[in-house]
Amino acid sequence: MNVSASSADYGQIALTASLAKKQQEAQGQAALQLIESAAVSVPQPTPASSSDERVGSNINITV
Repeated sequence: MNVSASSADYGQIALTASLAKKQQEAQGQAALQLIESAAVSVPQPTPASSSDERVGSNINITV
């Protein structure tokens, strides 16, 4: 088992670590944006006018 590494190996390791870090940061930002978009409040419907509230409250039944 060879435990020594050449300087080229160290460069490759550093490049791999840098790319992995950038990928994790990008995934973290995407996750945060997803969470923030899900937390956006949904606009509530405007209250109905008084005439609209009465619609359907009187039911005429003829037997």
